[in-house]
Amino acid sequence: MAEPKGKIIPVKIEEEMKKSYIDYSMSVIVGRALPDVRDGLKPIHRRILYAMSQLSLTPDKPHRKSATIVGEVMGNYHPHGDAAIYDAMVRLAQDFSTRYLLVDGHGNFGSIDGDPAAAMRYTEARMTRISLEMLSDLNKDTVDFIPNYDESLDEPSVLPARFPNLLVNGSSGIAVGMATNIPPHNLSEVIDGVIMMIDNPDVTVEELMQVIKGPDFPTGGIIKGYSGIKDMYTTGRGSVVMRAKATIEAMDATRHRIIVTEIPYMVNKARMVEKIAELVRDKKIEGISDLRDESDRKGIRIVMDLKRDANPHIILNQLYKHTQMQSTFGAIMLALVDNKPRVLNLREMIYYYLEHQKDVIVRRTKFDLAKAQERIHILEGLKIALDHIDEVIAIIRGSKDDVTARDALIKNFGLSEKQAQVILDMRLKRLTALEREKIDEEYAELLKKIDYYQKILSDEKIVLSIIKEELIQIKQKYGDERRTHITHDEGDFDIEDLIVEEDIVITQTHFGYVKRQPISAYRSQRRGGRGVTGITTREEDFVEHIFVGTTHHVVMFFTNKGNVYKLKAYEIPDTSRTARGTAIVNLLPLKPDERVNTMITIKDFDEARYLIFATKNGIVKKTLLSEYASSRRTGLIAITLKDDDELIGVRLVDRNEEIILGTHNGMSIRFSVNDVSSTGRTSQGVKGINLRSDDKVVSMDIVREGHDVLVVTEKGFGKRIDEKEFRCQARGGRGVIIQKITDKTGPLAGLRVVGENDEIMLCTSSGIMIRLLTSEISKMSRNTMGVTLIKLEQDDFLASMAVVTED
Repeated sequence: MAEPKGKIIPVKIEEEMKKSYIDYSMSVIVGRALPDVRDGLKPIHRRILYAMSQLSLTPDKPHRKSATIVGEVMGNYHPHGDAAIYDAMVRLAQDFSTRYLLVDGHGNFGSIDGDPAAAMRYTEARMTRISLEMLSDLNKDTVDFIPNYDESLDEPSVLPARFPNLLVNGSSGIAVGMATNIPPHNLSEVIDGVIMMIDNPDVTVEELMQVIKGPDFPTGGIIKGYSGIKDMYTTGRGSVVMRAKATIEAMDATRHRIIVTEIPYMVNKARMVEKIAELVRDKKIEGISDLRDESDRKGIRIVMDLKRDANPHIILNQLYKHTQMQSTFGAIMLALVDNKPRVLNLREMIYYYLEHQKDVIVRRTKFDLAKAQERIHILEGLKIALDHIDEVIAIIRGSKDDVTARDALIKNFGLSEKQAQVILDMRLKRLTALEREKIDEEYAELLKKIDYYQKILSDEKIVLSIIKEELIQIKQKYGDERRTHITHDEGDFDIEDLIVEEDIVITQTHFGYVKRQPISAYRSQRRGGRGVTGITTREEDFVEHIFVGTTHHVVMFFTNKGNVYKLKAYEIPDTSRTARGTAIVNLLPLKPDERVNTMITIKDFDEARYLIFATKNGIVKKTLLSEYASSRRTGLIAITLKDDDELIGVRLVDRNEEIILGTHNGMSIRFSVNDVSSTGRTSQGVKGINLRSDDKVVSMDIVREGHDVLVVTEKGFGKRIDEKEFRCQARGGRGVIIQKITDKTGPLAGLRVVGENDEIMLCTSSGIMIRLLTSEISKMSRNTMGVTLIKLEQDDFLASMAVVTED
């Protein structure tokens, strides 16, 4: 038997398998599956963008067939399948997959319903404007180039990436033994975070979270809770709960519909709708009478009509529980740092991006400096030639060839070979005075540039200031509003630490729209003014309640059914002055026949204080505030009411205080809260005023010594009355006249106890608001008409009032 040729090396199969598998793993980790922390791109994405730039597929050029791009990438840079390359390119062009598109697709690039993109021979593509920022200054030696797979060409090892793409667009990938899943973020917020670190290199993750609020998904939606976001930013791993954005609309008095306009990131809309239909069919979710997908190119709209008297909040919670209307994003902030996979927190991601940008700016500056020095060297040679032009011409004319002339110029004037060659190549037109002047101007300008470049290279602060300036420009150019709304969840860290405490105005309309605004939105005016438009209401709607507080107050909503619900003031959406606001049914789990008719704002539940209630039929009740401290999503019973009664006012009181009630027909009564025994939360109360058959209580307030009682009528008349004109009497009496009621004044709209330096806010049924100093309102006796506080249009009437106290 013949001896085998060559050398045989015995190896252990275990070691060979181990070594081969590690080599394969590192190839996948570094070369395919994980993004680089510097530009946030995997090799495939980087090669697609570079190939498109090599094909000059810039935004100002026509689209080219996707097959051309895929062929360029596969043939020159990425030796893998065309399907993988095309799929990666398609994702960069999908506005529901990528937050800031890097590829401008033309044709069918798939849909949120899971429809695949058309074949590459049918679609076209080019770069977007923001993707040019990824490749900016690539030709200025800003990054290292490496040989491609067959060493026939060079490709960049990383892109300059003028914005933090890893956070902005996120990334996902499965390597061997590890995976990455980084959510997209809002460009403006991330740039603000980078600038924060430039200004303060020792910035903490908690401080960065003041500006980088959380992920911002291209499909919008809602993030439920801050705990997952905090875990992700501090440890590099976290679970973020995403919800569809759903609103509840009233169809009529007993029916509602749920409308979904945004869905969680990476959820297939068609499958989600199919799942809802399946649950309805199997009676796992009851109460939905009709389901239809009305989505179009303008956006998502899934409509669910509910059955009569079905509770929309219960059904919505069932949808969140059983369908992908609530989904989880498992974040793993894994990226390559110096070609090694690392799980990074938020601060580290921004730090490594900044280090990359410093390197880009320094390398770009060195490149520009070398070019400037090379050019100034040439200009110095030209200046020498122009200063000795006759001698230069003589040398050139007397030389037998170019080489002889060049050597003679070098020898006679001490020029370099480059300078001498440029002089030989110089055209005769450069001898004019104008050309000489241009050379001098260019020389002076280059000296300034060289000085500036040298300053940059010698001072890191200048480098950072350039990065900051360029990031601000990108933010101004491409920044947009956040799409994903973040709401707090029970068990989260104290969200109030992230909310600035500021004075606000909370308004609620008759049809249940509520909003908050900073109090500065309304300026003080003189008595009798026209006011400003405070809200845009739907036809026949008007503002009923105005309250003043801060963003940290608890807002207690008392309903006509005697129930109470609670929200933090910052949970009420902040809108513009003229916006209608948010339907309160979207914030509170109200029953179909229940509406909010009064609110109060409190700082905390102090056991020493009481809530005093007044009803339309003149019933009053006093209960310890602490009995309302417990929270229940479905609300608490605040007062038990008779069938024909409803709550008209609630106030916080201390012992020994006195209250005053005002009625529709201009009567009033003042009595001590000590006359009202303290009862439990669910009690009915006792008689506060003895009403005539055609009268009802419209307002209640607490009497303050040295203050006045301000009364206003529905037709805009008002006056101040000294509180001493109201004697304190026993509850349950008829009371005394507080306002002379005529056709001109209209019935009593309300009363408030005010100080000399207080201000009041009045709101009419048409939404006109006016803010007045109480000192400008005349003091009068009880049985008078008062003066005009606001001029009303025909058919308009005063709907509500609130006091802005001096403190």
